[in-house]
Amino acid sequence: MDNTEIFRRYQTALRCRNGPSAESVRRRWLSPDRMVKRGPGLRIGPQASQHRRTAVQYFSGIDVSLEQSSVCVVDETGKIVKEAKIPSDPEALVMFFKALGFRVTRIGLEAGPLSQWIYAGLTRAGFETVLLETRHVKAALSAMTVKTDRKDARGIAQLIRMGWFRPVHAKSTGSQETRSLLVARKLLQGKLRDVELSLRGILRGFGLKVGKVAPKSFEMRIRQLTANHPILEQIAGSMLVARASLQTEYNKLHKAILKIVRQDAVCRQFMTVPSVGPVVAITFRTAVDDPHRIKKSKAVGSLFGLTPKRYQSGETDVIGGISRVGDAMVRTVLYEAANVLLSRVTRFSALKQWGLAVAKRRGMKRAKVAVARKIAVILHRMWIDGTKFRWTKAETAHA
Repeated sequence: MDNTEIFRRYQTALRCRNGPSAESVRRRWLSPDRMVKRGPGLRIGPQASQHRRTAVQYFSGIDVSLEQSSVCVVDETGKIVKEAKIPSDPEALVMFFKALGFRVTRIGLEAGPLSQWIYAGLTRAGFETVLLETRHVKAALSAMTVKTDRKDARGIAQLIRMGWFRPVHAKSTGSQETRSLLVARKLLQGKLRDVELSLRGILRGFGLKVGKVAPKSFEMRIRQLTANHPILEQIAGSMLVARASLQTEYNKLHKAILKIVRQDAVCRQFMTVPSVGPVVAITFRTAVDDPHRIKKSKAVGSLFGLTPKRYQSGETDVIGGISRVGDAMVRTVLYEAANVLLSRVTRFSALKQWGLAVAKRRGMKRAKVAVARKIAVILHRMWIDGTKFRWTKAETAHA
């Protein structure tokens, strides 16, 4: 509506004999809060005040590297506003975003080794920050023919702007510390096994067979076999010293884990499930961290890659093995627990009966995977409800 039409209606309203007073007409048509000056003309109506209140939103993507991180800031239309290389430190990134002169609506970064640290620093500074699922980011950025950190930051910023991403849960500090303890324990355990297998392999080349021995008798058996071989005796002596050192440090970390489990009520609750021991309980607890972030217990299996893959296109429909996505350590301990339940636990339960029925129909390998998935679902539901394991269906129906 131009100025001519505005004043024409104003004059018409004033000439109306039975209409409102001149003062009310003036307030309605010529009030400053209903008109905004825009170049040579005027803008009228509620759209003017709405236009004044509209603020531009900005989104940022960070491609985190060890030393320098690439940062890209875009507006709500996707136009690049700012790009920079910032040291991979939360304080430096906070200073960068505060110096922009405008508020960044959301910051996104791909989940990785340094992402938890940077995420915590940005969140404490008051910025809305999200961690992006790595597989989704890789799929979204795979169309780029040239891959650079700068282009990755641009792509992440656009994903944040469009909302086309899956956020990843940021674990608590306690869970991260316990998880680091589990990783270190597993590393020492693996190195200990490597030393023992290497010793067996070296001696086998000379016709010396170690055979089946208990862990406590392993060193004695090696020294017996190498007694009359000076070179082999020297090699075995050094490797046995390394083995003893690894065993000592491994035992320290294992005892530290057992101490944490004894003081954790949730882990003790998990251990009421047959075949679930301290390592399985603490591994599952630290991986989930917050049980309420998973809406349905049956989704725990897919979270840890224990559900089948599927490819369907047109007339093709293939269901393959498990997806193997998510936390491999949790998947491993759940499978080990399922194996123990089906092969070693003597006390019968409804869970074991169900697993044996699956083994009869589909085979033992598929049954172990199914039982592992079932154990994950049961542990999550016990955590939510605060209940213990129910051995029979009668206990479940009574509850």
